[in-house]
Amino acid sequence: MLPPLAVDIDGTLTDDERALDPRILPPLREWAAEAPVVVATGKALPYPVALCEFLGVPKRVVAENGGAVYVDHEREGDGELRFTGDREAAAAVAREYEAEGYDVGWGPTDFVNRWRETEFAVAHDSPLEPLERIADDHGMHVFDTGFAYHVTSPDVDKGRGLGAAAAALDLEPDAFVAVGDSENDAAMLALAGRSFAVANADTAARAAADTVCEGSYGDGFLEAIETVRESFTE
Repeated sequence: MLPPLAVDIDGTLTDDERALDPRILPPLREWAAEAPVVVATGKALPYPVALCEFLGVPKRVVAENGGAVYVDHEREGDGELRFTGDREAAAAVAREYEAEGYDVGWGPTDFVNRWRETEFAVAHDSPLEPLERIADDHGMHVFDTGFAYHVTSPDVDKGRGLGAAAAALDLEPDAFVAVGDSENDAAMLALAGRSFAVANADTAARAAADTVCEGSYGDGFLEAIETVRESFTE
Protein backbone atom coordinates (compact mmCIF):
# COMPACT_ATOMS: atom_id res chain seq x y z
CA MET A 1 0.00 0.00 0.00
CA LEU A 2 1.23 3.48 -0.85
CA PRO A 3 1.21 6.13 1.90
CA PRO A 4 -1.36 8.94 1.87
CA LEU A 5 -0.26 11.94 -0.18
CA ALA A 6 -0.68 15.69 0.42
CA VAL A 7 0.18 17.91 -2.52
CA ASP A 8 0.16 21.62 -3.30
CA ILE A 9 -1.23 22.86 -6.65
CA ASP A 10 0.40 26.10 -7.87
CA GLY A 11 4.10 25.66 -8.53
CA THR A 12 3.92 21.92 -7.81
CA LEU A 13 1.29 20.46 -10.14
CA THR A 14 1.51 23.42 -12.53
CA ASP A 15 4.13 25.02 -14.76
CA ASP A 16 5.57 28.51 -14.32
CA GLU A 17 2.49 29.95 -16.07
CA ARG A 18 0.18 28.32 -13.48
CA ALA A 19 -1.17 25.86 -16.06
CA LEU A 20 -1.81 22.35 -14.77
CA ASP A 21 0.77 19.90 -16.09
CA PRO A 22 -1.31 17.22 -17.86
CA ARG A 23 1.27 14.54 -17.02
CA ILE A 24 0.34 14.67 -13.34
CA LEU A 25 -3.27 13.62 -13.90
CA PRO A 26 -2.89 9.83 -14.39
CA PRO A 27 -0.44 9.41 -11.47
CA LEU A 28 -2.75 11.32 -9.12
CA ARG A 29 -5.72 9.16 -10.14
CA GLU A 30 -3.66 6.00 -9.69
CA TRP A 31 -2.42 7.12 -6.27
CA ALA A 32 -5.94 8.01 -5.11
CA ALA A 33 -7.06 4.49 -6.07
CA GLU A 34 -4.55 3.06 -3.58
CA ALA A 35 -4.30 5.67 -0.80
CA PRO A 36 -5.87 8.98 0.27
CA VAL A 37 -4.78 12.05 -1.69
CA VAL A 38 -5.26 15.47 -0.07
CA VAL A 39 -4.94 18.52 -2.32
CA ALA A 40 -3.61 21.40 -0.21
CA THR A 41 -3.62 24.88 -1.71
CA GLY A 42 -3.72 28.58 -1.03
CA LYS A 43 -6.59 28.91 -3.48
CA ALA A 44 -10.23 29.29 -2.47
CA LEU A 45 -12.21 26.13 -1.78
CA PRO A 46 -13.90 25.76 -5.22
CA TYR A 47 -10.56 25.30 -6.98
CA PRO A 48 -9.28 22.13 -5.25
CA VAL A 49 -12.82 20.75 -5.11
CA ALA A 50 -13.08 21.22 -8.88
CA LEU A 51 -9.69 19.60 -9.41
CA CYS A 52 -10.83 16.51 -7.48
CA GLU A 53 -14.14 16.53 -9.36
CA PHE A 54 -12.49 16.51 -12.79
CA LEU A 55 -9.87 14.01 -11.70
CA GLY A 56 -12.63 11.69 -10.53
CA VAL A 57 -11.08 11.25 -7.08
CA PRO A 58 -12.60 11.74 -3.60
CA LYS A 59 -12.84 15.38 -2.53
CA ARG A 60 -10.17 15.66 0.14
CA VAL A 61 -8.93 19.22 0.25
CA VAL A 62 -7.14 21.79 2.33
CA ALA A 63 -7.85 25.26 0.89
CA GLU A 64 -6.97 28.86 1.75
CA ASN A 65 -3.66 27.84 3.33
CA GLY A 66 -5.41 25.64 5.89
CA GLY A 67 -8.42 27.88 6.54
CA ALA A 68 -10.86 25.48 4.85
CA VAL A 69 -10.75 21.68 5.12
CA TYR A 70 -13.08 19.10 3.63
CA VAL A 71 -12.66 15.30 3.45
CA ASP A 72 -15.02 12.85 1.75
CA HIS A 73 -15.24 9.52 3.58
CA GLU A 74 -17.04 6.48 2.17
CA ARG A 75 -19.19 8.40 -0.32
CA GLU A 76 -19.27 11.82 -1.91
CA GLY A 77 -20.64 14.56 0.30
CA ASP A 78 -20.43 12.65 3.60
CA GLY A 79 -17.64 14.78 5.08
CA GLU A 80 -17.69 17.84 7.32
CA LEU A 81 -16.59 21.22 5.96
CA ARG A 82 -14.47 23.06 8.54
CA PHE A 83 -13.45 26.72 8.47
CA THR A 84 -10.88 28.45 10.66
CA GLY A 85 -9.51 31.96 10.42
CA ASP A 86 -11.00 35.45 10.62
CA ARG A 87 -12.30 36.47 7.17
CA GLU A 88 -13.62 39.80 8.44
CA ALA A 89 -10.23 40.76 9.89
CA ALA A 90 -8.56 39.83 6.58
CA ALA A 91 -11.10 41.91 4.66
CA ALA A 92 -10.51 44.82 7.05
CA VAL A 93 -6.82 44.68 6.22
CA ALA A 94 -7.67 44.83 2.51
CA ARG A 95 -10.02 47.79 3.00
CA GLU A 96 -7.40 49.75 4.95
CA TYR A 97 -4.75 48.87 2.38
CA GLU A 98 -6.96 50.28 -0.38
CA ALA A 99 -7.85 53.33 1.73
CA GLU A 100 -4.13 54.14 1.85
CA GLY A 101 -4.11 54.20 -1.94
CA TYR A 102 -2.91 50.68 -2.76
CA ASP A 103 -4.61 48.27 -5.16
CA VAL A 104 -5.19 44.60 -4.28
CA GLY A 105 -4.56 43.98 -7.96
CA TRP A 106 -7.32 41.74 -9.29
CA GLY A 107 -9.67 44.16 -11.03
CA PRO A 108 -13.37 44.79 -10.35
CA THR A 109 -14.50 41.15 -10.71
CA ASP A 110 -11.76 39.73 -8.45
CA PHE A 111 -12.25 35.99 -8.92
CA VAL A 112 -9.21 35.46 -6.65
CA ASN A 113 -11.12 36.57 -3.54
CA ARG A 114 -14.76 36.14 -4.59
CA TRP A 115 -15.17 32.72 -2.94
CA ARG A 116 -12.71 33.02 -0.06
CA GLU A 117 -14.12 32.21 3.38
CA THR A 118 -11.16 32.72 5.73
CA GLU A 119 -8.53 35.05 4.19
CA PHE A 120 -7.77 37.67 1.53
CA ALA A 121 -5.20 37.61 -1.30
CA VAL A 122 -3.29 40.55 -2.78
CA ALA A 123 -1.45 40.49 -6.11
CA HIS A 124 2.36 40.37 -6.22
CA ASP A 125 2.39 43.61 -8.21
CA SER A 126 1.14 45.44 -5.10
CA PRO A 127 3.60 46.61 -2.40
CA LEU A 128 4.23 44.16 0.43
CA GLU A 129 5.57 46.40 3.22
CA PRO A 130 2.37 48.40 3.85
CA LEU A 131 0.32 45.20 3.61
CA GLU A 132 2.45 43.54 6.30
CA ARG A 133 2.25 46.66 8.48
CA ILE A 134 -1.54 46.88 8.26
CA ALA A 135 -1.93 43.12 8.75
CA ASP A 136 0.22 43.29 11.87
CA ASP A 137 -1.97 46.10 13.23
CA HIS A 138 -4.97 43.78 12.86
CA GLY A 139 -3.23 40.75 14.37
CA MET A 140 -3.02 39.01 10.99
CA HIS A 141 -0.21 37.28 9.11
CA VAL A 142 0.93 37.57 5.46
CA PHE A 143 2.01 34.47 3.50
CA ASP A 144 3.84 34.73 0.18
CA THR A 145 2.66 31.72 -1.81
CA GLY A 146 4.84 32.55 -4.80
CA PHE A 147 1.79 33.74 -6.73
CA ALA A 148 0.13 36.17 -4.31
CA TYR A 149 0.30 37.62 -0.80
CA HIS A 150 -2.30 36.03 1.49
CA VAL A 151 -3.61 37.80 4.59
CA THR A 152 -4.67 35.16 7.09
CA SER A 153 -5.00 34.47 10.81
CA PRO A 154 -1.67 33.58 12.47
CA ASP A 155 -3.03 30.26 13.76
CA VAL A 156 -3.92 29.05 10.24
CA ASP A 157 -1.48 27.18 7.99
CA LYS A 158 -1.36 24.08 5.80
CA GLY A 159 0.21 22.06 8.60
CA ARG A 160 -2.86 22.54 10.77
CA GLY A 161 -5.02 21.91 7.74
CA LEU A 162 -3.23 18.63 7.05
CA GLY A 163 -3.64 17.68 10.70
CA ALA A 164 -7.40 18.22 10.44
CA ALA A 165 -7.63 16.25 7.18
CA ALA A 166 -5.56 13.42 8.64
CA ALA A 167 -7.81 13.25 11.71
CA ALA A 168 -10.89 13.08 9.49
CA LEU A 169 -9.30 10.11 7.71
CA ASP A 170 -8.35 8.48 11.05
CA LEU A 171 -4.66 8.90 10.19
CA GLU A 172 -1.68 10.61 11.75
CA PRO A 173 -0.07 13.49 9.81
CA ASP A 174 3.28 11.70 9.84
CA ALA A 175 1.72 8.93 7.74
CA PHE A 176 1.64 11.36 4.80
CA VAL A 177 4.08 12.12 2.05
CA ALA A 178 3.87 15.83 1.18
CA VAL A 179 5.06 17.77 -1.87
CA GLY A 180 5.16 21.56 -2.18
CA ASP A 181 7.05 24.60 -3.33
CA SER A 182 6.56 27.68 -1.17
CA GLU A 183 6.43 29.35 2.22
CA ASN A 184 2.80 28.42 2.72
CA ASP A 185 3.71 24.73 2.26
CA ALA A 186 6.48 24.75 4.87
CA ALA A 187 4.32 23.79 7.86
CA MET A 188 2.77 20.91 5.91
CA LEU A 189 6.17 19.70 4.70
CA ALA A 190 7.55 19.80 8.24
CA LEU A 191 4.57 17.90 9.68
CA ALA A 192 4.43 15.09 7.11
CA GLY A 193 6.41 11.93 7.71
CA ARG A 194 8.24 12.35 4.41
CA SER A 195 8.37 15.52 2.34
CA PHE A 196 9.68 16.86 -0.95
CA ALA A 197 10.22 20.38 -2.26
CA VAL A 198 10.30 20.75 -6.03
CA ALA A 199 13.40 22.47 -7.44
CA ASN A 200 11.61 25.81 -7.95
CA ALA A 201 10.73 25.90 -4.22
CA ASP A 202 11.52 28.96 -2.11
CA THR A 203 13.90 28.98 0.85
CA ALA A 204 11.24 28.19 3.47
CA ALA A 205 9.92 25.14 1.61
CA ARG A 206 13.42 23.84 0.92
CA ALA A 207 14.35 24.15 4.59
CA ALA A 208 11.20 22.32 5.73
CA ALA A 209 11.42 19.44 3.23
CA ASP A 210 13.36 16.23 3.72
CA THR A 211 14.35 16.18 0.04
CA VAL A 212 14.70 18.85 -2.64
CA CYS A 213 13.93 17.40 -6.08
CA GLU A 214 16.12 17.92 -9.11
CA GLY A 215 13.08 18.69 -11.26
CA SER A 216 10.97 21.85 -11.12
CA TYR A 217 7.18 22.17 -11.10
CA GLY A 218 5.42 19.05 -12.50
CA ASP A 219 8.77 17.38 -13.21
CA GLY A 220 9.62 17.65 -9.52
CA PHE A 221 6.27 16.26 -8.43
CA LEU A 222 6.60 13.28 -10.75
CA GLU A 223 10.15 12.73 -9.47
CA ALA A 224 8.94 12.81 -5.86
CA ILE A 225 6.13 10.30 -6.28
CA GLU A 226 8.31 7.99 -8.37
CA THR A 227 10.91 8.05 -5.57
CA VAL A 228 8.23 7.07 -3.06
CA ARG A 229 6.81 4.35 -5.31
CA GLU A 230 10.26 2.85 -5.78
CA SER A 231 10.87 2.79 -2.02
CA PHE A 232 7.58 0.93 -1.49
CA THR A 233 8.28 -1.68 -4.17
CA GLU A 234 11.86 -2.51 -3.24
